[in-house]
Amino acid sequence: MDRTEEQLATTAMSGAGRAQLARCFRGETLGPSDPGYDAARKVWNGMVDRRPALIAFCAGADDVAAALDFGRRHALQVAVRSGGHNIAGCSVCDDGLVIDLSRMTGIAVDPVRRVARAEAGLTLGAFDAATQAFGLATTMGVNSDTGIAGLTLGGGFGRLARKHGLACDNLLAAELVTADGRRLRASAEENADLFWGLRGGGGNFGIVTAFEYRLHPLGPTVLGGSVLYDAAQARAALGFYDRFARTAPDALSTDAALVTLPSGAPAVSFSVCYCGPPEEGEAVLQPLRRFGTPLEDRIGPRSYLEVQSAGDAVFPRGRRYFWKAQFLRELTGPAIEAMLGAYVGAPSSRALAVLQQVGGAVARVAPDATAYAHRDAAYDCFAIAIWDDPAEDAANLRWARDFWTALAPFATGGVYANNLGEEGAARVRAAYGLNFPRLAALKRQFDPANVFCRNQNIPISS
Repeated sequence: MDRTEEQLATTAMSGAGRAQLARCFRGETLGPSDPGYDAARKVWNGMVDRRPALIAFCAGADDVAAALDFGRRHALQVAVRSGGHNIAGCSVCDDGLVIDLSRMTGIAVDPVRRVARAEAGLTLGAFDAATQAFGLATTMGVNSDTGIAGLTLGGGFGRLARKHGLACDNLLAAELVTADGRRLRASAEENADLFWGLRGGGGNFGIVTAFEYRLHPLGPTVLGGSVLYDAAQARAALGFYDRFARTAPDALSTDAALVTLPSGAPAVSFSVCYCGPPEEGEAVLQPLRRFGTPLEDRIGPRSYLEVQSAGDAVFPRGRRYFWKAQFLRELTGPAIEAMLGAYVGAPSSRALAVLQQVGGAVARVAPDATAYAHRDAAYDCFAIAIWDDPAEDAANLRWARDFWTALAPFATGGVYANNLGEEGAARVRAAYGLNFPRLAALKRQFDPANVFCRNQNIPISS
């Protein structure tokens, strides 16, 4: 920041500067000296500890435009936050402006058209609850505390993706504020190039204030839960899982995870969700449930909302999290050996090594049809380090990175943007894949000054 920019930023944080914003702002602003600031600046990942100069809690799209204009005129770095679930903490910055959408939580469901319009501050738990009231749903993530905005803009994995496509595949339109303050609507008919970029290109092109989604009949009861195998069966169980998953119908989502039992022994868990009639799913899941000798079988009919929130207790806000992800096209025997060997060194009993199944409807979309390019992946593979003590940071980060290195020989080279941390320009290119050049052109068109840089950033010089 040069001298002029420093002066502008200082003016912005003065009483007069904030009063200037308040005249055109319906929401609330918080600075470092205000009560509640320390709680407001925190995000989901406890490793992230940043102190913005100002947090602007927006009440609507007009507030978003006003806050963005204020930030630009005062040379403040801008971060955009809805759920705050990004692993790298991109939604908060030091000394800049956080445009916070978390209080923009309106949702309207049209059960006849099977469409929902949802404001960008909504969490997927609130979204699911609103749509399930009408027996409808669309693909969202796997932790109910996640914001729908970042999830959708990065692609949007979830338990319904194999049946109905990614969250971005179910996006019908988006309303946004661009870097120059314009209010636009993007859809297949309006600003179609921008709409293409929003479906997987992250927050590089503007601040989306509302999303319109296609909905599908579902629930309220689905067949879901998990089955658990001990370490002695882990190798055979993972091999069986891969064979089973490769032939599974689109209605079935099956993820695998290496976990540590309360006894300290490793184990393998398979979590499932069948998004068709539960009685139909019973027959589909019989081979998985009959394999070996499970320690536990917790698969049964339950509400879709229960399935969607099943992992919440594992990922509470405030713990320290780190992971590094990559895609696999298949789970070979050597890859299984690498997974089992790398998991053993986990320094925390809460650590997970995850295979998130993709394929199905996701793979039947052309890789250039949306900005999300990695349609040929079978699994997203990553180790999740979870711990509480900052003194254990180095050991947990090293373990997750070593796990990634051990699996790299079996990977496609691509990575899911929503699972990407602060890993450098080459990994950002890997996230956007063959669509990177077109995304770079869109970036130059809609954000030539790179105002929206707190993301998996597409540089304007590309």
